[in-house]
This record gives sequence, C-alpha cells and structure tokens, in this order.
Amino acid sequence: MVVGTRGREFQLFGGHPALDLVNTLDWRFRAEGPEELLATYGDLVSFAEQSKLLTAKEAKRLEKPGLDEADAERALKEVRGLREALSDVLYARLDGKKPFQASIDLLEQVFKEARSMQNLRCSSDGVRWEWPAAENEHELVLLKLAQSAEELLTTETLADLRACAKPDCRWLFVDTSKNHTRRWCDMKLCGNQMKARRFKALHTEE
Repeated sequence: MVVGTRGREFQLFGGHPALDLVNTLDWRFRAEGPEELLATYGDLVSFAEQSKLLTAKEAKRLEKPGLDEADAERALKEVRGLREALSDVLYARLDGKKPFQASIDLLEQVFKEARSMQNLRCSSDGVRWEWPAAENEHELVLLKLAQSAEELLTTETLADLRACAKPDCRWLFVDTSKNHTRRWCDMKLCGNQMKARRFKALHTEE
C-alpha cells in the first residue's frame, strides 16, 4: 500500500457518517459477493474528508508521503473492523435479530478508547473535543468514526434508520422524508432500477 495517494469519490447517501461508513462495503448482499470501497488508506482518508470528519488540512497531513505504512495499514484494518461490528448491530436492528456479542464488545472497546483519548479544548470557534493523546496521526480517522458511530447508536437518530429496498443493495440511510416513506438509497440509482424491473415484469405477464 502506498501512503499519500488520493482515494476515490464516495456516494454519501446515508445522511450520517456512520451509515456512510457501513455503506463502504458495497453490494453487501449480492450473491456474487461485495465490493470493498475502502481498498486503500487513501480511500479511508478521502472518505473521512468527504464525510466532513476531517478538514482538508487534516486530510492532507494524513496523506503526506513518508508516513509509516504499517500504521496506515493498521488504521485501515481497524476502521473496517469498526464498520463490520456497526453493520452487524444496525442490520440486526432492522431485521429484528440479535447482533453478535462480539460486535457489541468491539464497539464498546473502541468507544471507550476514543473517549479516553479526548481532551476538551476551547478556542475562538467554541468548545470541542480533540484527541491530542492519540499515539499516532493515523488513529485520528478511527477515533472520529468511533465518535460518530457512538452518537448514532445512542441518540434518537437511530429511530429513523432505514435500508434501501433493493435487495442486493440495502445501503443504510436516515429517513428524514416528511412522511418517513423513503425507500431507496438514491432514487436515480436503485429506485429507477427497481421501477424499471417491475414495469418489465408487468408487461411480460401481459
């Protein structure tokens, strides 16, 4: 893995960074297998910047050539682990199932670690939490994603959790529509595809 390469552009339909993180394992329910969108450390940094979890300055610093590749690889692995534990809990909620205890244990561990490294700082912009105690810069993305995931799981936002109605997609999103009737991650993608499929099936039957 080469540290310092710009990653891909992401489609952020979830309405929350933690949900967009889960969606980075694309086609999770496809018969032929999923597609990993966080394929490189550059992808991870780009995702965090596009999700507004990192500033452009922070992202540039984390992608600087010469950073330790072992640390970057470990950060990528840990974020994927957080993602899969979070996805287990969220899809279990939607499907009326119980998540694996290992997923709960991992989330608890990551959330506690993130909290233990925080310091409250006051600046001209206001009061905010920072992570000056992080052992290396690569941990910053994991810590911010952990904070985002904890916020999602412990607030009322979770009540509006939905999954795309396209069976092989099921991307997660927060349903903020007026009547809470949103069905698709994106109407132009999955919505139109499913409507076209239904239209074809109806006319085939005729």
